[in-house]
Amino acid sequence: MATKADAFDVGDYVVYPKHGVGRVIELQKQEIAGMQLELYVLRFEKERMTLRVPMNKVESIGMRKLSSDKTLREALDTLKGKPKVKRTMWSRRAQEYEAKINSGDLVSIAEVTRDLFRADDQPEQSYSERQIFEAASSRLARELAAMEKTDEPAALQKILAILNEYAPKYYETAETA
Repeated sequence: MATKADAFDVGDYVVYPKHGVGRVIELQKQEIAGMQLELYVLRFEKERMTLRVPMNKVESIGMRKLSSDKTLREALDTLKGKPKVKRTMWSRRAQEYEAKINSGDLVSIAEVTRDLFRADDQPEQSYSERQIFEAASSRLARELAAMEKTDEPAALQKILAILNEYAPKYYETAETA
C-alpha cells in the first residue's frame, strides 16, 4: 500500500501551507499515546523551527512538494497583472489575504504580493498592509529560492524587480482615469 506520503525523502524541500518552505531532515517512528506513528521531521530555517508531521496527515494538512515550473511561471505572470483591490473593509480583506497566504498555493500568494505592493512613489501602506505584504512576498521568495537553488534575498529582488517594472503602468492609468 503505497501512499502519497511516501513521496518525500530526507533532503527534499516541501511546502507546509501555514509555514512555507521547509526541508525534510529525518523520517522518524515514535510511539505517541500508545500509537506507533511514522513522522516527517521538517526544518524551517528562517523561523528556526522543527516540525514533526505524521505521514498519515500529510494530505489533509496540504503539505506538498515544491511547485512545478509551470506553476512558478504562472505565479510570476500573476505579479505582472493588474492589482485587484476590493472596496471592502480592511479587516475582511486582511482575512482573505491571510487565508490565501496560508493556503500554500503559489499563485494565490503571488496575487496577495501583487495586490499589496507599493512602489516607492506610491502612498504609504498601513502597518498591517505592510506586514501582510512582507509575509506573502517572503513566502513566495522562499519557494522561488528553493526552486531556483538561490537564496531568499536574491529571489525577493527578482520579485520586486518584476513588481517595479509592471506596477507603474497600472498606477499611471488609474491616475489618468
